[in-house]
Amino acid sequence: MTPFRLRLAVDMDEVLADAFSAQRTWFRKTCGYEWTDAELRGRRFRDLVSPEDYAAMEAMLHQGDFFASLAVMPGAQDAISALCETCEVFITTAAMEYPASCAPKFAWLREHFPCISPLNIVFCGDKSILAADVMIDDNLRHFRRFQGQGVLFTAPHNALETWSPRADNWQDVLKIVDRIDGDR
Repeated sequence: MTPFRLRLAVDMDEVLADAFSAQRTWFRKTCGYEWTDAELRGRRFRDLVSPEDYAAMEAMLHQGDFFASLAVMPGAQDAISALCETCEVFITTAAMEYPASCAPKFAWLREHFPCISPLNIVFCGDKSILAADVMIDDNLRHFRRFQGQGVLFTAPHNALETWSPRADNWQDVLKIVDRIDGDR
């Protein structure tokens, strides 16, 4: 008999893939915006740019290729490999917000996270449908109707949000998941 393994739903953008830095660079190079880290804390790009510049960013995201070359978040590869040893790990990305991103995201995941089975990659919209014990995400909205435990992965836009547990990095994720697993 196989022992019960904790099931994890892991978001992609701002958890595995550094979309924030790529968007920040795009706004700097394309539109000339320069922000300090303090100016970005607790804010989203749409609140900091003109409507026209935000529409241009959205149009670029809808093309999908943006997602093909994002940097991997520090520590994510080692942590996911370790988690795959003891947990069922699913990548759960709200790709339906940008449907053309599905193929680039899938290719990116296969390149950077080969330990994740293609059958454990979920492209969705509303994440409340997910049946997992733990969801690691940077957006609180995904926890609202989720039946398991949400773990907020810190990103500049959520820095002022109150939520526990919160992971500032992948070492924190490993500790939190270990604690959750030990408590059941």
